[in-house]
Amino acid sequence: MSEAPLEISIQELKAALDQGDDLVVLDVREPWELGRASLPGTLNIPMNEIPDRLAEVPDDRRVAVLCRSGGRSMQVTNYLRGHGYGMTSNITGGIMAWADQIDPSMTRY
Repeated sequence: MSEAPLEISIQELKAALDQGDDLVVLDVREPWELGRASLPGTLNIPMNEIPDRLAEVPDDRRVAVLCRSGGRSMQVTNYLRGHGYGMTSNITGGIMAWADQIDPSMTRY
């Protein structure tokens, strides 16, 4: 499979999810953050646990990495790409962009 773009927008993520794309959303926020705002069906692995739980991240599907605003997810995206996960993209703006642009009822924190 070809390499995914380094970053995707919230709109691109929503379109992929709406189309039923075989996409894994990897949420790298802490458990307390997930309790405040989250997307259904995500793979939840806190950023600091990624190295120990790398085997849980599929290497044969597109992976879109999510955090609060895009910083942690970009670090994880770069880490995963450096470990052979070329189909990994950062979600620009994170869950806060989702709350701002897609679901205004979502809690902001």
